[in-house]
Amino acid sequence: MSRQELNIIFSGGGTGGHIFPAIAIADQVKELAPEANISFVGAQGRMEMERVPKAGYPIEGLWISGLQRKLTLENLLFPLKLLSSLWKADQILRREKPQVVVGTGGYASGPLLRRAAARNIPTLIQEQNAYAGLTNKWLSKVVNRICVAYPGMEKYFPAGKLMEVGNPVREGLLSTQGDRAAACAHYGFDPARPVILVTGGSLGARTLNQALAAATEVLNGQPEVQVLWQCGKLYVEQYKDSATAQLPQVSMLPFLDRMDLAFAAADLVISRAGALTIAEICLLGKAAVLVPSPNVAEDHQTKNAMALAAQEAAVVVKDVDAKASLMSTALNILQDEKGRAALAKNAKGMAYQGAARKIAEEVLRLAKYETK
Repeated sequence: MSRQELNIIFSGGGTGGHIFPAIAIADQVKELAPEANISFVGAQGRMEMERVPKAGYPIEGLWISGLQRKLTLENLLFPLKLLSSLWKADQILRREKPQVVVGTGGYASGPLLRRAAARNIPTLIQEQNAYAGLTNKWLSKVVNRICVAYPGMEKYFPAGKLMEVGNPVREGLLSTQGDRAAACAHYGFDPARPVILVTGGSLGARTLNQALAAATEVLNGQPEVQVLWQCGKLYVEQYKDSATAQLPQVSMLPFLDRMDLAFAAADLVISRAGALTIAEICLLGKAAVLVPSPNVAEDHQTKNAMALAAQEAAVVVKDVDAKASLMSTALNILQDEKGRAALAKNAKGMAYQGAARKIAEEVLRLAKYETK
């Protein structure tokens, strides 16, 4: 095909776990095919409408949202929103004439990829979790290729369409991992003392924050342990004056703009069990305590976490137990150097290298585009 005709549309959103993989794949497509015209379709009012333009790509929004678990006005509007989104998706496809459409989950990818498949435009979806999301399950029968991060996904998807490649992550994270001293200096930590990274994502995690706020006494008894506490912008006002936040060895921030340095400084990571975070933990070979969120669809974070626990690659603490036992569990792991090293090694053994590039190559193959 002519190199001037390469148009690719991506759709993924609602959470960072859908957005960042899409951006990572798009970046790799751009590296392999610099002349590619890449655009995004998202859901109006969702975080992709802000994050994607910051990554350098144009985005259009569909009027679409998910179904709630109870009768609400949003649910009553859903059929109208779906029809509206299918119509707008058709308009976008007619105008952009893409050679491939890529979905990474989220509300907007459903209507867009459904209409693309109906038009015989090659389609690819990427599933981040060990338990397939509803949108991707709905699309699986009509798309051409399904890229997955875990084995055994044929129980959700047609086996003949599967590629097991892992999750696309920001592989630039690797470039700063060798200099722990510089990473510690960035956050004002002493590199001779251990560091625990606690991260609940950009919005924060209520349970993790509650567990940290309840751990003042435990941490007071371990003054050599330093804690980088990313509380999330939703919770900074609530927890910035907490007794734990005032401890000299604790640094609380609403957001970590240098996640690469946060990981490089950390001897142990405490986090939720989102697929993207797990992929980064494995790629970097970090010992971790995972606290799966019980508030996500189909409890997929628990399934993600247990996939690591089954390989002794992470320790799992239930959300309901976190306030009472999370920090003591973390400190016990920190003091067990041999056990912590084993967790890190086993996590590294579960890492997939180059997932974004492999998916980008498949996207270009579907477009019948030959890279130089």
